[in-house]
Amino acid sequence: MSVEMVKPGVWRVRWREGNRNRSKVLGRKRDAEAFDAEVRRKRRLGELAMQERGKESLAEFVQEWYAKYAVPNLEPKTIDLYEWLLNSHILLALGGLPLRELDAETITGWRADLARKGLGTESQRKALKLLRGVLQRAVEWNRIPVNPARLVKLPAAASTPEVRPLPPEKVEAMRAYLLARNQLDHAALVSLLGYAGLRPQEALALSWGHVRDRTLLIEQRVAGGEIKRSTKNRQNRTVRLLAPVVQELKELRMWQRRPSDEALLFAGPGGGPWSETTLGNWKRRAFAPAKAAAGVPDATPYTLRHSFASLLIWEGRPITYVAAQLGHSPAMTLRTYAHVFEEFEDVDRTSAEEAIQRARGKFVPSEYLLEQHA
Repeated sequence: MSVEMVKPGVWRVRWREGNRNRSKVLGRKRDAEAFDAEVRRKRRLGELAMQERGKESLAEFVQEWYAKYAVPNLEPKTIDLYEWLLNSHILLALGGLPLRELDAETITGWRADLARKGLGTESQRKALKLLRGVLQRAVEWNRIPVNPARLVKLPAAASTPEVRPLPPEKVEAMRAYLLARNQLDHAALVSLLGYAGLRPQEALALSWGHVRDRTLLIEQRVAGGEIKRSTKNRQNRTVRLLAPVVQELKELRMWQRRPSDEALLFAGPGGGPWSETTLGNWKRRAFAPAKAAAGVPDATPYTLRHSFASLLIWEGRPITYVAAQLGHSPAMTLRTYAHVFEEFEDVDRTSAEEAIQRARGKFVPSEYLLEQHA
């Protein structure tokens, strides 16, 4: 810090604030000296305040973080996971330490202990990422000056197996099993997952007002048995409805006796959204036997999204289009489906609707297919 004369009657105060050089020009020397003294006073107060910060333990700060950040911003499933990580792996070892005593060496030793105790690599990664997030809030809330967990290297992620999209024939085999049991709503849900690429939570939040002639509006999701007025990535999107799915949804609405636009396509007990229990029961009682009948015991409702992506790639759609339909970034789409793009790079293109109709014809009498398009 310094006070200097720029020219007669003009004085300048120089000081450093963080990583920046600052200055202020004043007209009189005594004003410049008074300003300089004030800057010094504030700096001393700031340094004293920082010395007092960080005395609270990590466990105490986590309670504040939970109430201020976790509850208002995170999904119930995420909170459940974080509670398990905190109580089982983070607070037992580090919870009693003051925030300001948490340094990179301490956290590195803690992560090594997790590995020695046999905790899986993915769980180690999640625990360290969670600790990073908690301590980042501590930095933002002026409890500590830097985040020491950011200096600790994450364990190498396990290699992710390539996605294996189900061909339309397998999706149709699942539908055929459900239709044979007069479960039109379950069959339609499988179609929306496999042929519109919806996440299960998005499909279960659809009302009939979201169904247009050729598109679906995706603007909400189910979480914790409630409708959340936002998607997973906080961005609404419009999804293409393939012709076979359009027909199927028309039949479903008639089967449901023409419900109002406000009604959910897949309503739970009492007409409200599915709870986690309802979804679990559906997976066990409807989806599991259907996928077993189709010969794909490892399939999950979520992985049916890959089938929709592969149909679009088979059509020759660019990465940006596939990403927009799925609600992904183009970069994530390329990482996930690079091998699918390579596989279909030099093959003859087939429309998604033709591929579905051809597969559907193996399970549905041809006379019925003709009636649909008469």
